[in-house]
Amino acid sequence: MRGIWFLLLVALLIAGFVWWRRESAARRERELADARAEATRWYERLGGQVMNLHGDEPAVRQALADAGERYTAAGSQLEQARTAKQYELARETALEGLTYIRAARTALGIDPGPELPQLAAARGAGALTMEREVNVQGQTFRAGPQPGAGTPYYYPGGRMQGRPVPAGWYSTPWWKTGLAAGAGVIGGMLIADALFSPAFGDPGYDAGYADGMDAGDGGADGFDDGGGDFGGGDFGGGDFGGGDF
Repeated sequence: MRGIWFLLLVALLIAGFVWWRRESAARRERELADARAEATRWYERLGGQVMNLHGDEPAVRQALADAGERYTAAGSQLEQARTAKQYELARETALEGLTYIRAARTALGIDPGPELPQLAAARGAGALTMEREVNVQGQTFRAGPQPGAGTPYYYPGGRMQGRPVPAGWYSTPWWKTGLAAGAGVIGGMLIADALFSPAFGDPGYDAGYADGMDAGDGGADGFDDGGGDFGGGDFGGGDFGGGDF
């Protein structure tokens, strides 16, 4: 009798294990399908915008060029994706491309469209709220919340060696490795320090900058910090490339 009960118990355990394996596999398949669908949705939306938007202004061209790069990168990621995590990375790249689309639409003077999910790379980076202009080793660098002839490069916000760089429009893409417009001979560290540190005596920040940043309140000092802390630290060099959003 005991032998029969033992066999029944073993059979139940085996059946339970088989059911658990099947449910786990089905759950993973559902998660993979959901991640694939989500990434594809944003990728296709980006593609439609890239194909239909055009403009001759430098800020528009730059933003659309960055959006096109993200569209190509997201397509490649989708083709190679085999896991939910890889599809999530493709989704993030497509979303970053759409932030550049919103920037291009802003530069065109048209409705940027609905808000997008926040980029993982941009969390806590904040956004510029006022125009900035600094001189570093004889070169002038500008930044601000709106596009202009002197600030044609949009950046959706991110981090350089762990330090936040706010979203906004810049005179040169100094956050990239191949720094353009002569910025490479200076380096991103000095430019970032000049733009975001009170040590340079920039009137764009008031005397309460350090205290405000320590308190997590950077809006009055030239950007909405989103919880980030610029301080006066060393941004170092880095390549945001596909960032972010």
